[in-house]
Amino acid sequence: MAKKQGGRLLSSAGLVNYYESEDRRAIHISPATVMAVAAAIGIVILLLNILYGKHVQ
Repeated sequence: MAKKQGGRLLSSAGLVNYYESEDRRAIHISPATVMAVAAAIGIVILLLNILYGKHVQ
């Protein structure tokens, strides 16, 4: 059986603990901004496909 150290098991069975840390130097992007940029890129690709894409008949 695994030994406990500080209340946690030494072997985590492949699980990784993620901790939220507020790094002030990191770039912060809101989820709404990510969705808006993704939608804009999708619309640009759709328009380019309509204008310059080859239509197969």
